[in-house]
Amino acid sequence: MVRKNEGIVVEGLRGGKGHVVLYHILTGEELMGHGPMYARVVIPPHCSIGWHQHVGNTEPYYIIKGHGTFVDNDESRTEVGPGDICTIACGQWHSMENNTDEDLEMIALVINEA
Repeated sequence: MVRKNEGIVVEGLRGGKGHVVLYHILTGEELMGHGPMYARVVIPPHCSIGWHQHVGNTEPYYIIKGHGTFVDNDESRTEVGPGDICTIACGQWHSMENNTDEDLEMIALVINEA
């Protein structure tokens, strides 16, 4: 099966600034209970995903394009770019900011705790 992927604009994701665009690679149903989301995420310039906690699941980000600031569980701030992987363990908090003038694109996979 081939499916055309259309972006879904989400305003203020997790309390973040502006909007993000989600391009679902697999839906929660297609992940068969293993997680709620597998998507390419585009964060436009000067937008963000807000500070939030992962309870019962984990989430890695794989940066494809652009640059951003990953805010980790300890509130440390790390500049990230293409090829970087940000990991979020169960119970941890995080956010992602795009403070640049270019889109930040990444793959996000939310995986349920066993």
